[in-house]
Amino acid sequence: MGLTASVLAIDAGNSKTDVAVVAADGAVLATARGGGFRPPTVGVETAVDVLADAVGRAYAAAGVTSVAHVSACLANADLPVEEERLAAALHARAWGARVEVRNDTFAILRAGVAEPRGVAVVCGAGINCVGMRPDGRTARFPAIGRISGDWGGGWALAEEALWHAARAEDGRGEPTALARTLPGHFGLDSMYALIEALHLEHVELRRRHELTPVLFRTAAEGDAVARSIVDRLAEEVVAMAAVALTRLDLLADKTPVLL
Repeated sequence: MGLTASVLAIDAGNSKTDVAVVAADGAVLATARGGGFRPPTVGVETAVDVLADAVGRAYAAAGVTSVAHVSACLANADLPVEEERLAAALHARAWGARVEVRNDTFAILRAGVAEPRGVAVVCGAGINCVGMRPDGRTARFPAIGRISGDWGGGWALAEEALWHAARAEDGRGEPTALARTLPGHFGLDSMYALIEALHLEHVELRRRHELTPVLFRTAAEGDAVARSIVDRLAEEVVAMAAVALTRLDLLADKTPVLL
């Protein structure tokens, strides 16, 4: 049917992917949801195959075979060189005449502000932040984990909660309800049992992120240790946002900050 749609929009995080086919007038012609986008784990081509499944379903629903422009905001596109490699991989799929790849944090910024001016912070599997000015200037972080100075995100919070809970149970750390709530999530009665289950992979590694919501619930119930972890996350969010605003000379201005 040719170029009957204007844009293919892709928002791919570590846990899920959403795509939309959009007409030139802004009308959404079709949407689809797919799996997570994890090229560091499965490789670029396999990760793009996950996108291809969702794109194929959306194109079929919209009755199109291609678009004029592909705008993809992707998790794990943390460095400019990674954006370039992923753009080349998407272009090879011939989904559209032009392809632009940005980190998925830009999708949050675009969804929350009408103009390209503001800061967005995301806490998904990891933590990241971007800022933008109308003149095109941006502020970014590598956001690839501890080696780039990061602390936070779902995976890190789960690890931190496990660390405190293990030490609480064996006596090295402060008492915390996490020593009960974390193993309880998996139907276990002690941190020792959970540590063993994780080490022997009776509880799959990929399920470790399930402990982050347990941490937040435990904090909401008033546990001091759990609250200290959540408080530190809040401090990290503020630090990233403040640095981005400072780099863009926006710290003294009224500027939207999206979480």
